[in-house]
Amino acid sequence: MHPEWLSNAYLVWDEGTREAFFVDSGAPLDPLVAAVEREGLDVRRLLTTHGHHDHVAGDAELERRYGVRPEREASGVDAIPTPGHSDDHLVFVVDGVCFSGDLLFRDAVGGGPDAATIRDSVLRVLQLPDDTRVLPGHTDETTIGRERAENPFVRYWTGAADALDEPVEVAGERATLIVWSPDYDGNGKALVRLDDGREAIVGGSRVTRSG
Repeated sequence: MHPEWLSNAYLVWDEGTREAFFVDSGAPLDPLVAAVEREGLDVRRLLTTHGHHDHVAGDAELERRYGVRPEREASGVDAIPTPGHSDDHLVFVVDGVCFSGDLLFRDAVGGGPDAATIRDSVLRVLQLPDDTRVLPGHTDETTIGRERAENPFVRYWTGAADALDEPVEVAGERATLIVWSPDYDGNGKALVRLDDGREAIVGGSRVTRSG
């Protein structure tokens, strides 16, 4: 995990064929490179959840070492389009593991100006079995079942929790706070409805609460 961005990168391989692929490259790559050498792996691909810098920072190093370039699909891996945090966002699912990028985190979801699109993408991924491991683009892993039961955004979107309906300001603009949750960076994450009716998911540092 990158000490500044808290971004994860992953290495996946087949125990039989020893063929391997990376998912994202925004974390320190030395431990994963060491695993390639230790396990005698044949790196075939680099899968990229989305093109933000903190997920592609090591792409050039992986191309230099293994001749791989970012791809959006691979044999045996399901690539699920999940726009919202970015237009090009994908979630990858293989062998009971979901690489969720910046869509779904432990207790939070990815930010963006179009909350409805993010909601639809999150609910699409929630169709996976509850015991599916979720390996996000930042910090701690979780499971689909855990997020279904405890993630404040998911609970609101599925009708398991009510809106907070708290008056707040977002970057000086009046708004209504609908959901508040912890986030991987410690600043919180919020679903807000602005005065013009738009809903957005923003970092907690942008929200001023009166309480």
